[in-house]
Amino acid sequence: QVQLVESGGGLVQPGGSLRLSCAASGSIFSINYMGWYRQAPGKQRELVAAIFSGGNTNYADSVKGRFTISRDNAKNTVYLQMNSLKPEDTAVYYCNADGRSTFLTRFGSWGQGTQVTVSS
Repeated sequence: QVQLVESGGGLVQPGGSLRLSCAASGSIFSINYMGWYRQAPGKQRELVAAIFSGGNTNYADSVKGRFTISRDNAKNTVYLQMNSLKPEDTAVYYCNADGRSTFLTRFGSWGQGTQVTVSS
């Protein structure tokens, strides 16, 4: 079983920055994909950014140029650097990971979520 633990959320003023972290632990053999999603009240969960084992990245159009996703493979950790935050970035941010366990079965896990609030 693989667990994801997020940290780094909080309250920030418009134009400010936050850095989210997500650490994976458990029976991990390899991680192919790690991503950040967010869900605002009354809205569906949406992809914010994703990073693959080879380093390729994807971003939602709404965050391109402002957010940067990165990962530390040795620590099984993914980061989301969020700059120039806007009130519309307010949401619960979730981490997701996909890979192979030490039993060589595929796993897909979600974190518990961390609240990001952008407000003056």
